[in-house]
Amino acid sequence: MSTRVENINKNIIEWAIVRNGNSLGDFYEQNPNVESWVKGEKKPTVKQLEDFTHKVHVPFGYMFLENPPIENIPLPFFRTANINTSNKVSLNVFHTIQNIQDRQNWLTEYLNELDFPNLDFVGKYNLSNNYKTIVNDIRNILKLELDWASKHNTWEQALDFLTNQIEEAGIIVTFNGIVGTNTRRVIDVNECRGFVLVNNKAPFLFINSADAKAAQMFTLIHELAHVWLGESAGFDNQNLIPANDPVEILCDKVAAEFLVPEIIFMNKWEVTKDFKYLSRIFKVSQIVIARRALDLNLITKTSFLEFYNKYMGDFKFKKDNQGSGGNFYATARKRVSLIFASFVNNAVKENRLLYRDAYKLTNLKGETYNKFITEYLY
Repeated sequence: MSTRVENINKNIIEWAIVRNGNSLGDFYEQNPNVESWVKGEKKPTVKQLEDFTHKVHVPFGYMFLENPPIENIPLPFFRTANINTSNKVSLNVFHTIQNIQDRQNWLTEYLNELDFPNLDFVGKYNLSNNYKTIVNDIRNILKLELDWASKHNTWEQALDFLTNQIEEAGIIVTFNGIVGTNTRRVIDVNECRGFVLVNNKAPFLFINSADAKAAQMFTLIHELAHVWLGESAGFDNQNLIPANDPVEILCDKVAAEFLVPEIIFMNKWEVTKDFKYLSRIFKVSQIVIARRALDLNLITKTSFLEFYNKYMGDFKFKKDNQGSGGNFYATARKRVSLIFASFVNNAVKENRLLYRDAYKLTNLKGETYNKFITEYLY
């Protein structure tokens, strides 16, 4: 006979349902057994309660708390349409931040054990500094010339090169559009384009790969600027426009100048106003070109938004009509970060890290982890 769980806390059950993004009415309609627990008509078995916690993504032990735990994210979350920051995010974003924070905590401790020096560019500047000064320093640290992007055939190639340069400087970059490897838990681009967790040993940048690649490069540099300012943050950057916050506005100026230097852009704009042509010159997407034109008051905000919405609408149509495809391990290289995976692999070889912990840090297990390390890491 199955063991029944006594004294179920109704408040914890309902908190877990709402926390998962469900309405109580809809959830009870689809899961009448759970409603009967709340009403005291039935008692769940241990297995039923475990199944419930998996469905709403809470630890089993939470079911026995007297009150719901206070869950705060370790960074402000900026929203374009709201002048206030918020620490309220969806469960998918919350768990992703937790996952990246776990990686950062482990890597920071590991690098400290190995006596790695602090990164002296973290928090080097503040709001009193000119954005062009920050851009020049970023280019210097990443070993990039003013026209670095012109050496690449496409902006997609430029994005890959830029990511590598950032990681070579000691910053971990991860791209993912889902929670871990769970394809049913998608991270909504409208809520989170990305976030950055900053410390002076191992800064982590997270880019939502569900977003158009056309927007990812801008997000990447925006986050990089946060590192130079020493400020962790998350953001939605709706329509590629920042929240009304001084730090966000400065980071946006840095991203725009880094990707499309004003002096070169203005010279080219005198010759042509064709976004497609200019995007090929600067190796950025057309929406970044349009955004730069907006920054420099060369087009109106209405014109920019019309172009942006059409571009992103076309992207969504193409995405919805193409197969999922893709190579799992090639995708894992971006989800995990090759630099981070290398540190994990070295720690395992040095007996500083158990395999089970390596599996958790990389979201790869058993033979999948082994194949990734042996065939795709180097």
